[in-house]
Amino acid sequence: MAELFAADKFFLIAGPCVLESDDLNFRVADHLASLQELLPGGIIYKASFDKANRANRGAARGPGIDEGLSALERVRSRSGLRILTDVHSPEQCAAAAGVVDALQIPAFLCRQTDLLEAAGATGKAVNVKKGQWLQPEGMRGAVDKVRGSGGNRSTDLAVTERGTFFGYGDLVVDMRSFIRMRDACGTAVIFDATHSVQRPGQGAAGSSGGSREFIPPLTLAAIAAGANGLFLETHPDPANAPSDGPNMLPLTDLERLLKTAVEIWQKVRA
Repeated sequence: MAELFAADKFFLIAGPCVLESDDLNFRVADHLASLQELLPGGIIYKASFDKANRANRGAARGPGIDEGLSALERVRSRSGLRILTDVHSPEQCAAAAGVVDALQIPAFLCRQTDLLEAAGATGKAVNVKKGQWLQPEGMRGAVDKVRGSGGNRSTDLAVTERGTFFGYGDLVVDMRSFIRMRDACGTAVIFDATHSVQRPGQGAAGSSGGSREFIPPLTLAAIAAGANGLFLETHPDPANAPSDGPNMLPLTDLERLLKTAVEIWQKVRA
């Protein structure tokens, strides 16, 4: 099976933050599939079946694992895209691995040994997001836990930069992180351009806010600095998305940004 996270083929992980109706899920997937030829490494569809770390108790979390995995199967069947989803507990890993191509470890859980080992033991590709409090070299431990589980091919493993907390309610992207994590972890390094512009606790009623106007400049800077791939949450109507709307990229803006991103990736690596 071809690598999902090849360091020499620029790729994209993209989709809505959380699974919604089939109509919405398909609308995003169809658009992504139409753009797949733009990227040497293709596009991986991402959506969560559960947002387990919402700021407020009553916030929408998603359809849950059973209904969510069925929805992801329908997306794969319709679009032909490869699929990635978050896992939050060791028990979810085997079930999710039966449906998706890659498991993702959320940033807040990047030191959870049982979860990392369970994800690695599935043999699926694994993307681990860097905790917002960690220095780049701190991700070496997370990578070692996944690799040490015995099931994961070390080449199909990635780590993701998603910004570091700077004071209260803001994140900063250190462009040195891409080279530092690559050297420390020996994996492809992804830039999460949408969560990096999140403003935790700065939205309405204490929810997360965001500054999506910074997505394009940070994306292009990260590619120039050495990112191997991108993570972008995107939605046809971010203002009415159930989760992370303020920091999501409008679906209509995606093609233009990707074309410029690929141009920079090619020039930097030439």
